[in-house]
Amino acid sequence: MDPFAMPGPRPPALPEPLALNRASIDRAGIERTAPGTLEAALADPATRVVLVDGARVAILREPDGDGVGAPRLALVGPAARRGEGETFYLGRDDAGAYVAWSCDLDEALPGAPTVSPAASPGARDRAPGGVTIASLRDVGHLLDDRDTGLATAAVALSQWRRTHRHCPRCGARTRLVEGGWAARCDVDGHVVYPRTDPAVIMAVHDGTGRILLARSVAWPERRRSVLAGFVEAGEAPEAAVRREVAEEVGLEIGRVAYAGAQPWPFPASLMLGFHAWVAGAPGDERVVDRVDVPDPAPDGIEITHADWFTREELAAELADGSVRLPMRTSIALALVESWYGRELPAG
Repeated sequence: MDPFAMPGPRPPALPEPLALNRASIDRAGIERTAPGTLEAALADPATRVVLVDGARVAILREPDGDGVGAPRLALVGPAARRGEGETFYLGRDDAGAYVAWSCDLDEALPGAPTVSPAASPGARDRAPGGVTIASLRDVGHLLDDRDTGLATAAVALSQWRRTHRHCPRCGARTRLVEGGWAARCDVDGHVVYPRTDPAVIMAVHDGTGRILLARSVAWPERRRSVLAGFVEAGEAPEAAVRREVAEEVGLEIGRVAYAGAQPWPFPASLMLGFHAWVAGAPGDERVVDRVDVPDPAPDGIEITHADWFTREELAAELADGSVRLPMRTSIALALVESWYGRELPAG
């Protein structure tokens, strides 16, 4: 029985852990608030430093025996920090402490190209030493658990600090405290913490086994994905699912089932994944005589295209290049794959 063809059965769980949920170091949340913790880490040559610039991180991807090696963070020692920047304490493991240095990577690593790590080694330029700069969006699923956890935290903190340098009460410049996980205003004493914006992302099902895939106005022409939107003030996530689907494609949602969550620090989202079924779809006990599922009506503002897909239709359009799915780092692809039943080519 197809668990997505009827609203009643629980759908298959998403793979665990999702790409950006992986981590292995101790964040040392209590330790980092103690005076001198960050300073001691920076004085220790064994401390490893993650180089970060907003959503970008410095990586190494040296060829292995097959010619293509897995990427890893280009960790450096504390003395290698150059130019202006800010430091965040990320935690520790048996090897020692880890910090992030948020800086202008183009200045800190002159000559290091920004590349997609999915590209073949022969298709991209390399800086001396094999260091390149990549977006966490592209490299997140390729890093190991330690590096994924470090990079995700570093990007989240770097992104936060880019736009939150002043006190929201008086406008004075703030300074980092608590190992970089808070910012204090010395004028009025107000403390600001990194923000996380909850967002819902939902695979919409018609009750006959089809999934809704749409194109956002900001995406490439062939990109199709599930719907998503921010949770509004005073709103429950399930209510946000129903509101966003109604606003973007004009469909009324009945049952909603939570699937899983993943941080998405671009710049500060926590993506709450759901499966949702159109109200009155076949199998909905509230409507006995409805047969046809309504067609989606894209709003033309955020969504330009939206269509129902069977598994066979999606496979055919992926094969001929008519459709491209989201990147593998995203929870969006995991939602689509949980419906499809196996791994699909990422966009």
